[in-house]
Amino acid sequence: MSFSVNTNLGALKAYNALVKVNAQTEKAQLRLATQKRINSVADDTSGYSVGKKLEAETMVKKAQLNNISSAKNFLSTAESALLQINDKLNQIKAKQVDASDPLKDSASIAKDIRTLAGEISSILGNTSINGTNLLSSTTAPSFNVSGATLTFDFSTSSLGVASLEAAVGTTNLQSTTDSTVIAFDTATVAGNVSAALGRIGNLSQALDSREEFLTAAIANNTATISSIFDADVAMEQLNATKGQISSQIGTAMVAQMNSAPQQILSLFR
Repeated sequence: MSFSVNTNLGALKAYNALVKVNAQTEKAQLRLATQKRINSVADDTSGYSVGKKLEAETMVKKAQLNNISSAKNFLSTAESALLQINDKLNQIKAKQVDASDPLKDSASIAKDIRTLAGEISSILGNTSINGTNLLSSTTAPSFNVSGATLTFDFSTSSLGVASLEAAVGTTNLQSTTDSTVIAFDTATVAGNVSAALGRIGNLSQALDSREEFLTAAIANNTATISSIFDADVAMEQLNATKGQISSQIGTAMVAQMNSAPQQILSLFR
């Protein structure tokens, strides 16, 4: 082994080893501080790319899940209104039966039926949520759920309520004769209401199914993101402790290697 004062290769090698140890220790400490295994793209380029794509996909699914919640509110509001209409139709049927009793006042019964019909028209025209009319509006609310668009157009024949307002509104019942009002056929209107409620039930089932799918997908994505980004705290703590000990030993060795050329001074004694 040759001795050189100008270039202490041993000390340089020890220094390089110390730099490497300190870098590994700092990385472990940073992971402990952030609880993240990947703190920059350089830590894991492919993992970072995949994880960010999954995060974006999860955010979209969460937004779709919120849309499902809003869609359910729309359906629930429409269902409540239609149930009220159904109840009032049953009251009209009962009034019509009362009208066959000669002891009852048919004019008063016709007036009651007109009142009930007016309430049905009012429900159809005023049932709304967040400014959107549900049962008579020409603008149908749409929701993006699970990658598909669901449109809830309660005013069209797809939900069976298209002829409701015309059948029970002011035009047909409010300005006609008492006998016509009492003889009013509620079967078609009741059938439309029943069909609409059935359609709402089907849509609610579809939303429940999509909600279950999205909830599971979000959970799976979150688990995958966690496995990519989250640090193994126990392992990083071991690495940090090992690095601290190695750093102390490396510092001592650099000091010793740096002083090794002093042995040359013994040649000049």
